[in-house]
Amino acid sequence: MVVELTQGVYWVGVVDWAIRQFHGHELSTHRGSSYNAYLIVDEKIVLVDTVWDPFRAQLIRNISEVVDPAKIDIVVANHAEADHSGSLPTVLKYAPNATVVVSQRGKESVEGHFHQPWNFKAVKTGDKINIGKNDLAFVEAPMLHWPDSMFTYLTGKNIFMTNDAFGQHYATIFRFNDQVNQEELYEEALKYYANILTPFSGPVLKKIEEVLSLNLPVDVIAPSHGVIWRKDPLQIVKRYQQWATQESEKSAVVLYDTMWEGTRHMAEAIGQGLAAEGVPCKLFHMSVSDRNDVIAEVFKAKAIIVGSPTFNQGPLPTISPVLEDLRGLKFKNKIGAAFGSYGWSGEAVEIIEKHLDICKIQIVAEGVRAKWQPKPDDLAKCRELGQKVAHAVIA
Repeated sequence: MVVELTQGVYWVGVVDWAIRQFHGHELSTHRGSSYNAYLIVDEKIVLVDTVWDPFRAQLIRNISEVVDPAKIDIVVANHAEADHSGSLPTVLKYAPNATVVVSQRGKESVEGHFHQPWNFKAVKTGDKINIGKNDLAFVEAPMLHWPDSMFTYLTGKNIFMTNDAFGQHYATIFRFNDQVNQEELYEEALKYYANILTPFSGPVLKKIEEVLSLNLPVDVIAPSHGVIWRKDPLQIVKRYQQWATQESEKSAVVLYDTMWEGTRHMAEAIGQGLAAEGVPCKLFHMSVSDRNDVIAEVFKAKAIIVGSPTFNQGPLPTISPVLEDLRGLKFKNKIGAAFGSYGWSGEAVEIIEKHLDICKIQIVAEGVRAKWQPKPDDLAKCRELGQKVAHAVIA
């Protein structure tokens, strides 16, 4: 269903209620998602972004409710990834004379995806295109989260179409932030930031400062996924500024897997030690926990304690992916520790500690290893480990 944001500006995107894995299983989407495309009707007709290719027919139907797609003069491709640009070939079959506006880096990436001789116009920060009563103004946003990323601002209507920034993977029947459950909205917004934008937190802060320095009036922030921010739209910008500092809560997460429950008992004892010192913690059994949900909890917490039995001279295979996430996402201001049970060689704890060190997560307590099933004194050492980490959390 087409939704009018303001006079002459329409959401013509698609809600994907069914999707549960995004980016080729990179990110879980328990609440679905949406692909937001925006149609501007001025003296010129402009489409800002498209939708994922499987939904191309629905996009054309939505546009047709407002205008004949053949009348589109300009298509802005803020980002070349397929969930944004996938329907470009279909749109340009209907509007073959349309100009495709891209960032300087976007010309390469869009051409590289589609290999089509379209009429490209590359723009940079500060460039404007007059479309009649209003202008399109552009802000390059490299590495938020691709080198080609760009924002588009519509003067007169004060609408900022911000591509992947300020979005959420959140399918709802409503389009605006004041119409949906606020707890769900911010859960999904934080999960989106933690799993996608964390390693770009420095550029996020710089870009926000740059955009705010332009003193553009902003009545609506319209991202590429999820709901549109119309009530106090800068609230999500303030959250991004907060999240980008990566200041942690005084809490901990314990991530573990177990073969015959020994490492689970150790994890629970560590949790008891944390609780005894008043530090909240959450325990995640990684063979049954969603990795992206866990990363959102890691993002919030000060301490990360990782445990595994030794298997093939290393951690269990379920632990390795989350360790790689810690490396790739480049978390800051974190502390950590390791633990695990073993039967023969017992290398897992040392390997985990080395990985935490590579991730620049400060080890604040010596790792605990228990041979076979943990004995009472092993569990006592685990509680002591939890207490030591807790003291470092609240220091």
